[in-house]
Amino acid sequence: MAENEDGQEKSEQATPKREQDARKKGQVPRSRELTTMAMLLAGALTMLPMGGPIVEQLGGVMRLGLQVERSKIFDPWAILEILSQCLYHGFLALVPFMLVMLVTALAAPVVLGGWAFSTEAMAFKADKLNPLKGLKRIFAVRGLIELVKALAKFLLIGGLGAGLLWHFLPELMGLGREAVPAALAHTGNILGFSFIVLSASLLLIAAIDVPFQLWDHAKNLKMTRQEVKDEGKDTEGKPEVKARIRNLQREVAQRRMMQEIPKADVVITNPTHFAVALRYDADNMAAPVVVAKGIELVASQIRTVATANKVPLYEAPPLARALYYSTEIEQEVPAGLYLAVAQILAYIFQLRASRSGGPIPTRPGEVEVSDEFFQGPGRDANPSPESDNEQKQ
Repeated sequence: MAENEDGQEKSEQATPKREQDARKKGQVPRSRELTTMAMLLAGALTMLPMGGPIVEQLGGVMRLGLQVERSKIFDPWAILEILSQCLYHGFLALVPFMLVMLVTALAAPVVLGGWAFSTEAMAFKADKLNPLKGLKRIFAVRGLIELVKALAKFLLIGGLGAGLLWHFLPELMGLGREAVPAALAHTGNILGFSFIVLSASLLLIAAIDVPFQLWDHAKNLKMTRQEVKDEGKDTEGKPEVKARIRNLQREVAQRRMMQEIPKADVVITNPTHFAVALRYDADNMAAPVVVAKGIELVASQIRTVATANKVPLYEAPPLARALYYSTEIEQEVPAGLYLAVAQILAYIFQLRASRSGGPIPTRPGEVEVSDEFFQGPGRDANPSPESDNEQKQ
């Protein structure tokens, strides 16, 4: 198992951040065998349709360079003109083949590790000139694997080459009895077929090398548990910092909640453990909305702010608990609590109207609430000191 400089075991898979940082440094999986195989095979297959026209054009370039009039041989400018024409026509003849090879050279590495351009990988590093580190790389496991691959390529291509030579030996020996044009065409066919077979043989080497390069790249990026923890702290922040941020967010939310209490129509209490403030605007709301809620100390603060702003308090313990656990701040009350809440709001609105000379309403009886609203997921019906401390924080 790989270890880092501190001797810690690299047993954890690389995180997305580690992989992204490695890509920025140019550390992506690459297989030279895949690129070599792709370029040789592309060159061999391209020569099948393009070989004839290229040879004809290059033949024309050769004739242009050899069939020079005697008068032009002693004229330097004429010779330069002929040379420029030869270079121009020769370049045009090879451009299609060169474009295919260029595209293959760029596309083959992208297939394995994707496109990655890094200036850091191109930067000068003095440690690469250290002969001790160079020897270490040579005699490392990677150096041994590269040696095995080189020997495998030598044996594979050498064996196939010898087999092809033995197979085509009668035809090669008979080329001397053929006419020159026919012999050249026959030779071209033999060389083209041999080139394709030898290039395709590298598929076996690439099929072994590509999985190895992917495995080796993943192994080099592996991390120790401490590195994963340190990265998590750098990415997400230290636990104490995150806790402080949560506390600040909770304080801001609580201050905003306290500012909404004066706009409430009623605060339903437990009477001491729970407090839930409701607001209802018949013209703009489909149902009453919870504008503030809390338990223990926060409930006490809600009652104090409500009293100071003349917001009526209504004691209904079951409904207070049900609203606290079933409804979040700025949410409408559940449909199952509509009737209970409507009775209390109707009483509050009638009580408010009675202050202007209207009849004094009768206080509703005990509000009945279904047991399903008494507690939320994983919560107790009665608050605990721990939950109180959580709200205080």
